Amino acid sequence: MSFSTFSKTRHAPFRTAYSNWEPIYMHTDTCVISLPLSCFFDLGAAIFDMEYSRWLEDDQRHMSELRTGLNAHLSDSDLRIIVDSYISHYDEIFRLKVAAAKADVFHLITGMWTTPAERCFLWMGGFRPSDLIKMLISQLDPLTEQQVMGIYSLQHSSQQAEEALTQGLEQLQQSLTDTIAGGPVIDGMQQMAVALGKLANLEGFVRQADNLRQQTLHQLSRILTVRQAARCFLMIGEYYGRLRALSSLWASRPRE
Repeated sequence: MSFSTFSKTRHAPFRTAYSNWEPIYMHTDTCVISLPLSCFFDLGAAIFDMEYSRWLEDDQRHMSELRTGLNAHLSDSDLRIIVDSYISHYDEIFRLKVAAAKADVFHLITGMWTTPAERCFLWMGGFRPSDLIKMLISQLDPLTEQQVMGIYSLQHSSQQAEEALTQGLEQLQQSLTDTIAGGPVIDGMQQMAVALGKLANLEGFVRQADNLRQQTLHQLSRILTVRQAARCFLMIGEYYGRLRALSSLWASRPRE
C-alpha cells in the first residue's frame, strides 16, 4: 500500500499539548486512515533510526576502504578520493539529522538513536567537536608547527561556539521553566502556546550544533595531509565502534 499524501486538520489550538490525539488523515489509494498526531513523530523517529542503521553499515565499508588504502600505500590522489568519499558520508548523516530534527527533535537531542555508552558523551544530539579534537591531537603525530597551530585554533573556536550554544540552550530551558511554572495559571492553553513556541527553538540549536560538527570535520581535512586525514577519520570511526561494542558488553554483562 502506498501513501500518496499526508494532511492534517486542527480541531482546537494546541490540543496535542494535553492529549496527543489530534488526528492526522493519511490518504492511501483505497481509504483514509485517521491516526493520532503522536504517530507522525514516531514515524519520523523510526525513519531516521532506519536510515541511521543503513548509514552505520555504510560506515563499516568506508572504514574498510580507508584501512585498505593506508595499508596499500596508495598515492595521495587515490587516497584523497577515499577520504573525500568518507567526508561525503558524514555530510549525509547531517542531512538526515536535519529532517529528523524537524520530525522529532526530542528523539534526536536525547540520543535515543545511539547506544547507551554513546549517550554518555552526547552534546546537543551529537559529538562535542572540541572533545573530538582533543582525542585526536595526541594520536596524529607527527604534526608540523603550522598544523599544530591550526588544530589548536580550531579547538579554541569550537569551544567558544560550544559555550555560546550551551548558554543559549540553558537560557531557553530557564525561559521554559519560567513560562510553565512561573506565576498563576490564568489561561493554561495560552501558557502552553507560549511554551510550544519557545520549544520550537530546540531544532535551531541542534541544527547549529550539527553545523559546527560538520565544519569541524571539514576543517580537520583541510589542516591535515591526506594520509593524516585518512588516519583521523579511521580513528573516529573506530572510537565510536568501540563505544557501541562497550554498550553491547554492558547489556550482556552477568547480573546477580
